[in-house]
Amino acid sequence: MTVATLTPPPKSGKSAAVTIAPDISVKPHDASRRPLVVAALVIAAMTVLRIVYASAIELRTDEAYYWTWSKEAALSFLDHPPGIAWLIRFGTAIFGDTVLGVRFGGIVAMLVMQLLLADMVRRLTHDVRAIVVAVLMPEAALYYGLLMAKVAPDVAMIPFAVAMMWSLVRLAQSGDGRWWLAAGLFAGLSLLSKFTAIMFAPAVAAFLLVPDWRWRWLRSPYPYLAVLIAIAVFSPVLIWNAQHDWASFRFQGVRATANYGISLRTVGDYIGLQLGLVGFVMLPVVLSGLVLTAWRGTRSREPVAILLSTAVLVPFVYFFLKSFTLRVGDTWPMFMWPVGFAAAAVNLTMLPGEGWSARMIRSSIFWAETALVSGIAFVVIVFLYYAAAPWNLLGKMDPIGAEAGYEQVAARAQAALDETGATWIATTDYRTYAMMRWLFRGRVPVVEINERGRFQDFHDPGMDRIRGHVGLYVGRQPDDHSPLWETIPATRTPVGQVERRWRGVLIDTYTLDKLTGWTPQLSPPKDSPLFQWRVLAGQFEVRPLA
Repeated sequence: MTVATLTPPPKSGKSAAVTIAPDISVKPHDASRRPLVVAALVIAAMTVLRIVYASAIELRTDEAYYWTWSKEAALSFLDHPPGIAWLIRFGTAIFGDTVLGVRFGGIVAMLVMQLLLADMVRRLTHDVRAIVVAVLMPEAALYYGLLMAKVAPDVAMIPFAVAMMWSLVRLAQSGDGRWWLAAGLFAGLSLLSKFTAIMFAPAVAAFLLVPDWRWRWLRSPYPYLAVLIAIAVFSPVLIWNAQHDWASFRFQGVRATANYGISLRTVGDYIGLQLGLVGFVMLPVVLSGLVLTAWRGTRSREPVAILLSTAVLVPFVYFFLKSFTLRVGDTWPMFMWPVGFAAAAVNLTMLPGEGWSARMIRSSIFWAETALVSGIAFVVIVFLYYAAAPWNLLGKMDPIGAEAGYEQVAARAQAALDETGATWIATTDYRTYAMMRWLFRGRVPVVEINERGRFQDFHDPGMDRIRGHVGLYVGRQPDDHSPLWETIPATRTPVGQVERRWRGVLIDTYTLDKLTGWTPQLSPPKDSPLFQWRVLAGQFEVRPLA
């Protein structure tokens, strides 16, 4: 693969003065358009790779769970805001209820993010090579280059979060307060996708208050109007929570406040995940660029440098400290790194004008290019492993394989339905519920009989086919022996078992039981064990009070 060489501009004479300060003119480099063509070809090839991945790999359990949300008319949901459901609905409206339809929104989100990064870096540097670096960095990071095709609330949030930063860059360059309003809109849309968008608040506050312009904006109505716009856009979540005892905030609050004692293993997990998902070379490149950007912003109180560095370093440090007592989820920090890619690309153009040694500049360019080449190669290798290879190299620890093989469970469940005459399926965990609902596609009603707090405002799954009819319980072992069954007056008759395997490795075993003499409650009382939900916090389960 060819990557544009980042040859530093000359330091002497009237060379291009590259700066991110809004009040200093920037002269464009006399650079060829060839790097942009190369970047466009790489992005096109990688987009095809993501489409193939999205079409070939069966849905994971959380993806199927979010797909069930897209079939509902609820304002919001217990686990997350509704942005991911809307993104999936967008894709399935085009491609139907297919794996590509569910994941298509993530492929679009990646391209939108890259366009915003390109324009942001173009405005800050007018350097074609920096633009190329900014748009190829996501391609070289596993989470974005491949796994943006795996839909999650983070995928829905990322383009809006980057758009908010882009709006604030436009504000800094133009001085036009109306860009605050655009930033407020995109902030609201970010929060409408995932609550962690609030972690950009310290960066926006620093952007507003630290530079010399603070009194101008504190006296202006625009920042306050931006806050009102963000709240208005976020209002569906507020309305739903007000109607449901603030369930989402209590649900997420358990994760935010959970503490299981200090563990160096979870710290290692956090750092290891960042190295794996961002890149073993890319992560140090981005972090070093962010540190230099933070130093630059602190020294000169330059608004954009403060914004970009704080937007990444504050969440990064927060998650690092949190990782001492809790396993940080693999997607939790992913909203922040695109901003880091922009800062790292801009930083490369700043070094020559700041008097850094030629050796330092060459080293920075070398490692940036190495990060791009090695990162894209790694993404392609991972793609080939999942899309074409026959091996399982990680056993049960494989993040994709651990959630594969549900077709085997569905096929055995269909045989049991035919054998017993059952007309509906019962489950006791949301993952099995989601995959059975996805694989049966409405042919059979599927009900998770517990954790009903997850399904508030869901439509009737088909009670006319459930009430008074035989059901089939499909439960992962050992959940099939949960004490919960002591509170359920159903008669269970064993039907059989089925193993879920991936590439020859046993992942889970499921029990199939015939259910008679009972109809599930879709809306049990809030103090019922059938209503309360479980929160997965690291390796542990927390069951909050109703």
